[in-house]
Amino acid sequence: MPDRSSDMFPDAEYLIVSSRLIPDMDGGYTLATLARARQMAAAGVHEGRGPLLLTVDPGTAEAHARHRAAFAGRDLVVDPSRMRNLFDEAADPHGGAAPWLRSAARPGEPDPALAYREIETTDGDRVLALPVIAGDPDWHITTAPIVVYGASGSVVGVIDGFGALYRAWLVHLVGQLRGADLDRPVVVICESRQLGELLVGWDDPDVRLVHAIHTVHLEPPYEPDGPINALWSRWFTVAERFDAVLWPTTMQRSDVEQRFGGSPVHVVVPHAVPAAASVAPLSARDPGRVVMLNRLAPGKRVDHAVRAFEAVVREVPDATLDIYGEGPEHDALHDLIDSRRLGAHVVLRGRTDDPGHVLDEASVFLTTSAFEGQGLALAEALAHGCPVIAYDVPYGPREILARGGGWLIPDGDEDTLAAMLVRLLTEIEVRAQLAEEAVQVAREVSPDRVMDALATAVTDVLARPSRRTDP
Repeated sequence: MPDRSSDMFPDAEYLIVSSRLIPDMDGGYTLATLARARQMAAAGVHEGRGPLLLTVDPGTAEAHARHRAAFAGRDLVVDPSRMRNLFDEAADPHGGAAPWLRSAARPGEPDPALAYREIETTDGDRVLALPVIAGDPDWHITTAPIVVYGASGSVVGVIDGFGALYRAWLVHLVGQLRGADLDRPVVVICESRQLGELLVGWDDPDVRLVHAIHTVHLEPPYEPDGPINALWSRWFTVAERFDAVLWPTTMQRSDVEQRFGGSPVHVVVPHAVPAAASVAPLSARDPGRVVMLNRLAPGKRVDHAVRAFEAVVREVPDATLDIYGEGPEHDALHDLIDSRRLGAHVVLRGRTDDPGHVLDEASVFLTTSAFEGQGLALAEALAHGCPVIAYDVPYGPREILARGGGWLIPDGDEDTLAAMLVRLLTEIEVRAQLAEEAVQVAREVSPDRVMDALATAVTDVLARPSRRTDP
């Protein structure tokens, strides 16, 4: 078997598995997942083609083709053909479900108490019927029967739940990738908590399951010993079955280990942010421009920024706040801006395809999030030499800005937020110093450093037996 990895990464098959990857959905999660695949390709994985990018959302093949084309058009994927979806591959060209699905089915019938969603080909041939578990956030762990159809549209059998369905597809793919080399190691990077819970039952001794973390595990007030988000409670009961868990910050890993115990499973591998091609000097930036780049969602607390900016413009009349992003809070924020008569200073700009250009023109990057796993936009601002003002919240802002490049504001203190914005907009020497620090701090999460950390984690897990099989 020829070497299809790189000098940095051990020779193995590499797969990244995500629940879905859809343009302009799921905020930084989608961008971070795609970036990991690109960076692994740049590090030489599979001769520069990068890992397979696998998704399990039951969209149509046409929709998935549009998603791939959109990502390719934005240079977010190296090779669109390496993006594959379970349901695109579920049908047999001769009718019904693909052979790998039929072989995974057992005798059985649909549950008469449940509604089902039919998965069909474009020609109307039935392939699968998925149970609809309405209103249950834990729908993914159901073992309700998934119906598998034959060429005639008759029921071939059933698969016991989504976990068994996903594992059946992965077993089929891994068999294809291995070919005659039945013991070839496979590294699966799981980007989704829901998927991770379902894949820990996969007991192939030559598969290593690496779980990447994207957000915080806590509920307000986000204290280390505070309440855990209900969606994470069950995940922690299986965390030790992953071969590695990649935490984006040292602080979050430390909090988890203090609460649940230390383990070699828990390692720090942040999400990487490339350096800017060039860093715009202060003279090329709009001296009064503050920008935000985030979803307009409740947890981002953009309303804090709008209210604080009312005080800012009294001291800096030419100051502007450009808010980039979309989300459910758009209308409420629009009304708040109007009610405060800030329309000449605060503008909802919508989505941008060129955040780097936005950051090159700005003098300050502002974030008012209640929490961040890492804060990719914050790190990107630092990489572009744009000083940051952020609330002192876990985990990313608190950890990253402790090294410099910006200021942490007491959480929720809008008066101090306004005062520090005024200071940074009016004191050019301070802004220059923070801009210089910002570029240095951003190097801590450069792709070279992060890929080195990821390759080290992979090397370590491949040197140990799988944690899901007996030695």
